[in-house]
Amino acid sequence: MTTDARAAHAAGVRRLLESYRAIPPDATVRLAKPTSNLFRARAKNTVRGLDVSGLTDVIAVDPQTRTAEVAGMCTYEDLVAATLPYALAPLVVPQLKTITLGGAVTGLGIESTSFRNGLPHESVLEMDVLTGAGEVLTTSPTRHPDLFRAFPNSYGTLGYAVRLKIELEPVRPFVAIRHLRFGSVPDLVAEMDRIIAAGEYDGIPVDYLDGVVFSAQESYLTLGFKTTTPGPVSDYTGQQIYYRSIQHAEGVKHDRLTIHDYLWRWDTDWFWCSRAFGAQHPTIRRLWPRRLRRSSFYWKLISYDQRFGIADRIERWNGRPPRERVVQDIEVPLERCAEFIDWFLEYIPIEPIWLCPLRLRSTDPDGVWPLYPLRPGRTYVNIGFWSSVPAGDTEGATNRLIERKVSELDGHKSLYSDAFYSPDEFDELYGGETYKTVKKTYDPDGRLLDLYAKAVLRR
Repeated sequence: MTTDARAAHAAGVRRLLESYRAIPPDATVRLAKPTSNLFRARAKNTVRGLDVSGLTDVIAVDPQTRTAEVAGMCTYEDLVAATLPYALAPLVVPQLKTITLGGAVTGLGIESTSFRNGLPHESVLEMDVLTGAGEVLTTSPTRHPDLFRAFPNSYGTLGYAVRLKIELEPVRPFVAIRHLRFGSVPDLVAEMDRIIAAGEYDGIPVDYLDGVVFSAQESYLTLGFKTTTPGPVSDYTGQQIYYRSIQHAEGVKHDRLTIHDYLWRWDTDWFWCSRAFGAQHPTIRRLWPRRLRRSSFYWKLISYDQRFGIADRIERWNGRPPRERVVQDIEVPLERCAEFIDWFLEYIPIEPIWLCPLRLRSTDPDGVWPLYPLRPGRTYVNIGFWSSVPAGDTEGATNRLIERKVSELDGHKSLYSDAFYSPDEFDELYGGETYKTVKKTYDPDGRLLDLYAKAVLRR
């Protein structure tokens, strides 16, 4: 099987290179990818894109070395399906099934193991990258290290991951869950800090950690513990909704999931965003086919809305002003987390809010990733909020307000959605001269989009 997979992968790389050579020299190179997990508007492109149809598979899983070789366009759904039979999983599994491994590395990803395992790109041992110059280069900490370290958060502007070799970690069949309720966000943050420092809760090692803020007076930490103990498990792919199961009156609530269902607990309802489509209404949910209760289908509905302006039309028909999309993940240092949430709850009418702590795996002060320069040894909290608000007088008024607050608190925001930074602000936050040097080295003719153009100008 491994030999066949490698042969199929090699054929896929050949088709990729042939499609690159078929693109006119004066045309911008893009992926021929019909779907995306990005929330940035994408300009229409009439030039045929890169053929990545042969780069979607798991090439090999090695249970002895706990590694996997994976094609760049392989989804985490397929990757996890290949590793779980060996009781292994990627060190970080982003929440949505159709996120690709290459996408998570070039665009960042996070999940409840990030407080101990960092970000997905930190478990990459080596990767083959198709550069803007049309070469497939094997990169690692010692081979083309400048490209290897600048690749995370480059969003395909330095090249595309063709093959990645990643570390895996052992998992157990079940995850025992404890939902801890807090009456104030500062208390939640203090307990989060203590758990991360100790690595345990009530003397038991904590394997997974995230949280949800419903209001200033109601927030939760969710702790996950790997276990082999059999017993009843919950199922949130049917009528029950995972994020609603977190809420309870006081103290601690216990739950259990299979490891598979834990990894995909957020996908069925796209966190809580399925409510925008009515999918959480009991009557509609009973009629909604189970196979379509997943993030990839909701994303198709969002794509239709973006294409035809359906939501804006509905607002106009009802005599309401248009709305501004506020779909963001930001990181702030843990010690500024409560301050940001307090500000957010006062000024931004969005709830719930997702919390996910992270620390870079390396403590080496020189081990930074220049396009998203988090400080080694420091704990950050990813704060996710995904909704819309009444539009202001200027384009992106609320997003701009959030950007200023995040920068004020020494944070960063992910670039998968709308951004409004000036060129100077962007350079200061996302690599600046380091990015430009690597870009010139590996894409000397500018065949790929520039990061600022892609993330802010949305060309």
